[in-house]
Amino acid sequence: MSLKEDINFSLWCDFIEREFLENRFQEMIEEKTIYGATSNPAIFESSITSSLAYKQQLDMLKANDAKTIYEDLAVRDIKRAAELLKPLYENNTNDGFVSLEVDPTLCDDTQGTIEEGIRLNSMINCDNLMIKVPATKAGYVAMKELTSQGINVNATLIFSVEQAIECAKALNEGINESNIDTKAVISIFVSRFDRLCDEELVAKGLKKSKLGIMNATKCYHEINKFENENIRTLFASTGVKGDELTASYYVDNLLYPNSVNTAPLATIEDWIVDGSKEASKIPSEEKCDKYFAELEKVGINMDDVYSKLLTDGLEAFKVSFSDLLAKLTK
Repeated sequence: MSLKEDINFSLWCDFIEREFLENRFQEMIEEKTIYGATSNPAIFESSITSSLAYKQQLDMLKANDAKTIYEDLAVRDIKRAAELLKPLYENNTNDGFVSLEVDPTLCDDTQGTIEEGIRLNSMINCDNLMIKVPATKAGYVAMKELTSQGINVNATLIFSVEQAIECAKALNEGINESNIDTKAVISIFVSRFDRLCDEELVAKGLKKSKLGIMNATKCYHEINKFENENIRTLFASTGVKGDELTASYYVDNLLYPNSVNTAPLATIEDWIVDGSKEASKIPSEEKCDKYFAELEKVGINMDDVYSKLLTDGLEAFKVSFSDLLAKLTK
């Protein structure tokens, strides 16, 4: 199903849940549909608090503090996912990864992020683990340090071209300093642009459901300029809300060479049935620049859009993490 063999495109699953790992997750690996997995605080908050698969371990851990309980639960799931994905990684070290995010409250704490990244990497101790680090000023420094120590990194919550470039700089430097084959992905969030801006764009006479793809494409071009084969662009936040777009819209339109798309389970299932399997035509860098010039002419301030999306994204993960910790101690 994946275009991996043709253009080094990989589809990863943006979902982790214990019962799912033992069933459909394995099937999709065997069917060659997915080549990796990602997680985030919101995913774990939903999985751990709504699935009965965690009840026995939760009962055993209830005497511990909330963060210890969370880490024990999450580490077990991530280790299991890494085990199931390991054959893919052994076949091709560009794929077969699973990601675990550092505590989102550390997003402005460089040293705290580095220490937690090292600790989580050591706890899981799998070659095909990626530590997720938010793309903040503190995060850039942490990304470089972690990759320089041979720890694979998933740079996350990237909205702006500036963020993409800063991540690529940090990861490129860190990887070049490491003594092993360290890998990284730069996760560009896509659909949130359209959910935020479509109404205003339509009111100004512009096409809807286009901004996210054009912004992601501009970031993709900038990342590729570093010519580091160990860094791939990952398109994230590619699920569709509502029924105006096809369920696989943000997968079909971002089938780019040397990239990853991490999609929700429902999106992947729809893509298997109805999605396009042909590589997308990539808008040129010049076409992207022209598009953003048009936005500026009609009064769309992209700096404001980037700032809001990043602020909202960081806050949402903090809230999910806080809610989860609170529920674990009840």
